[in-house]
Amino acid sequence: MFECQLFLIYSCSVLFIIYYLYTMSTPLVGIIMGSESDLVIMNAAAEVLKKFGIAYEIDIVSAHRTPEKMYTYAKDASGRGLKVIIAGAGGAAHLPGMVASLTPLPVIGVPVKSSNSIDGWDSLLSIVQMPNGVPVATVAVNAAQNAGILAAQIIGTNDKLIQKKVSEYKEELKDKVNKSSDDIKK
Repeated sequence: MFECQLFLIYSCSVLFIIYYLYTMSTPLVGIIMGSESDLVIMNAAAEVLKKFGIAYEIDIVSAHRTPEKMYTYAKDASGRGLKVIIAGAGGAAHLPGMVASLTPLPVIGVPVKSSNSIDGWDSLLSIVQMPNGVPVATVAVNAAQNAGILAAQIIGTNDKLIQKKVSEYKEELKDKVNKSSDDIKK
């Protein structure tokens, strides 16, 4: 009887480790951007996902310079196990909308203030003004960190551990503001 219990405990432990390694090695979020210059901004999304323990992949996929790669990426994303795509783009910023038109996954657009943009307004308007039927959740200009948080919240709808981590993160934010409030009153 005792050996049976030990075997069950051992088996459950091994299964948990396999599940953990699988979920940590299978990207759930795709982070893509139109050019290498966007990486400085888009790394903020990657940092947030790391903090929450969410596996991600990151790549440069240009809607204008590599349309075939963009098409394949968007079409294959769901089948590869991705749950959310974060797409950052500057200037005309077609990447998030084009990807959203090709995938059933939620797409979060990050307008990037690039060297050829009008303070990021062109990117923001290109991403936020999608036609009905092709939604793109859009965060503020250069707000890749918020895109990472939103991706974590989306994944957290089906993963209680991630949901707990997001809740704890929001508590940390609240505590920080309350501490600042207390400090300023001294």
